[in-house]
Amino acid sequence: MGKVLVTGGAGFIGSHLVDLLIAEGTEVVIVDNLSSGSLKHVHPSSHLFKLDILDERVADVFQEHPDIDRIVHLAAQSKVGPSVLNPTYDAQVNIQGTIRLLEFSRKYGVKQFVFASSAAIYGPSHTLPIREEFPALPLSPYGTSKYAAEAYVKTYGRLYGLNVHVLRFANVYGPRQTAETEAGVISIFIEKLLKNEQPIIFGDGKQTRDFIFVLDVVNAIRSCLETETNQEVDPVYNVSTGLQTSVEDLLKELCAQLNVTYAPAFEQERSGDIKHSCLDQQKLQKHLTWNPRIALNEGLAKTIAYYQTRE
Repeated sequence: MGKVLVTGGAGFIGSHLVDLLIAEGTEVVIVDNLSSGSLKHVHPSSHLFKLDILDERVADVFQEHPDIDRIVHLAAQSKVGPSVLNPTYDAQVNIQGTIRLLEFSRKYGVKQFVFASSAAIYGPSHTLPIREEFPALPLSPYGTSKYAAEAYVKTYGRLYGLNVHVLRFANVYGPRQTAETEAGVISIFIEKLLKNEQPIIFGDGKQTRDFIFVLDVVNAIRSCLETETNQEVDPVYNVSTGLQTSVEDLLKELCAQLNVTYAPAFEQERSGDIKHSCLDQQKLQKHLTWNPRIALNEGLAKTIAYYQTRE
């Protein structure tokens, strides 16, 4: 495998991906503005550029590393709430930022582009688990911007022969996830419980999510990097377990593993959040021979251990 550029490579998912790629002998370049990523998670053997993807100096990255032949685009405005409050900024980062990287791919002869999308593009569905061909009905500007960016990625694949994969992540969790992000309900709960603080549930707790461990997601990305686009198959894949867990049951499992008891505080559900989300992962299993390997209870134990050690 040639040199890989990972945008968001200092972040939650990106740092794990960079660690894996470097361990396998791949040279990695990182572009990250460190708004949510952390220097302590940056692999010392990587080439870090502390830049926003909208920064004009991103062109310098390709000039200094003209042998980049693969891009994994993880950097994003990834919060639903802020996207509702400032949809223009959300679109600038998630749509314009993606187009800029696609243009660099075209200009500098990048061979492959893996784009991180989200289950947020689907919106509510009466049928679960959701398959990739289900209609996109996003409830938030975030989901809308991700869906628009997907279309650009696929268009560049068709126009310029770029090998593209679009990965729609379910709810990713695991070590290094910040409790400051609204999507990290598991890390938020763990930090609250470790501090003997009351956890907060937005809504009634019956809402369900498809929780997938970060290393399973990283392995799915790696599978894409090792695979050419099948021209007969739409290059959009769910990355998920296909299993639903309610937020209420999630908290109970965390309390059981930590041997604590806490009654949550219930607050009004947040604008843009969907009630139930569960993605069908069979397409990815079929075409990229990938399977999620970490069960929820095992992944929670690994995540708890990380936070206890960090504390």
